[in-house]
Amino acid sequence: MTTIVGILGLSHDEECREKYGMHLDFLRELIIEFNPDIICGEVIPSTWDLICKNKAGEGYWANPDQNYKSYWAEPASEYWKLIFPLCKERGIRFEPVDWLEMDVWWDFDPFAPFSEAEQERLKLELSNWTEKQLAVCGNSPIPFNSFELDDLTRGQFEWMGQVNPIAQAFRWTHRHLIMIQRIKNVIKKNPDSTILCIAGYGHNYCYYNELKGEPVHLIYPLR
Repeated sequence: MTTIVGILGLSHDEECREKYGMHLDFLRELIIEFNPDIICGEVIPSTWDLICKNKAGEGYWANPDQNYKSYWAEPASEYWKLIFPLCKERGIRFEPVDWLEMDVWWDFDPFAPFSEAEQERLKLELSNWTEKQLAVCGNSPIPFNSFELDDLTRGQFEWMGQVNPIAQAFRWTHRHLIMIQRIKNVIKKNPDSTILCIAGYGHNYCYYNELKGEPVHLIYPLR
């Protein structure tokens, strides 16, 4: 047997998902079609622990009070509205793999060291990168999942690394190292399983580059 690993990227913004065709019904269809034993999701382990400790009745699967969230929008809406309930329905094990330290997150704002005028210029350039990404995100059978989009994401991150290398290392490079290692640990502990890695599309290219060398059958895009 072979361990099968799939990568599925999406937008955490509900309006953006709807606009580009990543409806929750379509997302559900993709997950069921892939038929994973395990989903590695973009959720912080400590948040998952909180959810599990408060899992009495349906409260476990419904969107909890804001007090149960570890930061502004985590877990994202697709987890409460689809992924968590689907895991329960189909007996899929959920593994949280995200990493964030919110007590210091805003101390690494990449544009903070710059003047107000320079911050505005940098924010505009960042918006231009996002517009370029969104312009191609619907050019594939699965929105937000293509090597064309990934090349733009890589370019954006390289630019951000030039703007503020320390912030980029903290918010993305080191975060990715931890997320990927958590996925690799799941793979090691669950040989011959089917594992689906779901994350924001900004993680796609890193997931693919780091996992393609693993002794697994890697599927990306899923279609």
